[in-house]
Amino acid sequence: MAGIEKNSRQIIPVMSIIPPPSPPETSEILQLTPESFARFAAFITKTLGIKMSENKIPMLQSRLQRRLRARGLRSIDGYKDFLFNSPEGDAELVDFIDAVTTNKTDFFREPHHFNYLRRTALPMLDAEPERPWHFKLWCAGCSTGEEPYTLTMVLSEHAAERNGFDFTILATDVSTRVLQTAREAIYDESRIEPVADELRKKYLLRSRSPGRNLVRIAPGLRRHVQFNRLNFMDADYGVADMFDAIFFRNVMIYFDKPTQEAVIRKLCRNLKPGGYLFVGHSESLIGIDVPVRMVASAVYQKPLSVG
Repeated sequence: MAGIEKNSRQIIPVMSIIPPPSPPETSEILQLTPESFARFAAFITKTLGIKMSENKIPMLQSRLQRRLRARGLRSIDGYKDFLFNSPEGDAELVDFIDAVTTNKTDFFREPHHFNYLRRTALPMLDAEPERPWHFKLWCAGCSTGEEPYTLTMVLSEHAAERNGFDFTILATDVSTRVLQTAREAIYDESRIEPVADELRKKYLLRSRSPGRNLVRIAPGLRRHVQFNRLNFMDADYGVADMFDAIFFRNVMIYFDKPTQEAVIRKLCRNLKPGGYLFVGHSESLIGIDVPVRMVASAVYQKPLSVG
């Protein structure tokens, strides 16, 4: 038998194994792709009227991640399929709207408007100061309630000086979450810093629980406000009352010009002739065709007659 050379090697064939594709990294499946952003953005604009430019991708991604965790889903694409294609999508829509809407507000925000209401608008509207008068105001886009409760304080102060004056406020928002907060009327004490001391003593109740720095709007104020859910993109707002004033502040900035015009025209259907429309100081009605004229900074009035 022939010997084996020392330098010879035994060749053992090795099977070529192709590993399966690696699962996507967690950070990858939580990313909002351009295609998914376009789908969500189109839906948000159609449903809520909110402009969604690409610089909002990080904001939307962060808010969607919270929703998919709440639903126990693993990816944003999975959440997209759940929202748009599952039987539970309609129920999730309420929470989705809560997640994607921005709700920035404060007590006595842009205080010039409250001064104008008290010192100019109310005296102008109250042509017969001796007669009973029920003043109606619509706070459109009320968020967590700081604005309508600020208005109740202002109007309550006016009522203390004007016999026969009473008022009601309709406060609306598209977010059920912020409406629940507004109805509860409980705020952290840090939120009430803009409220003057004399108004705090009259209209705010402090929590009796030790260590809980909370305040609640007094019942006498809360009774003046009715909170309802309303989407500005609805064809019919379903509001029957006519109002002496409408506060529609810091909402238009989220809409494009055609949407701004359409929404304000619908709001003005419920504004009395001679009534006032208040918008945010960073907002303008220039370039849109609406039935009001400017009378002060970010304050507009509906003419007593058209033409």
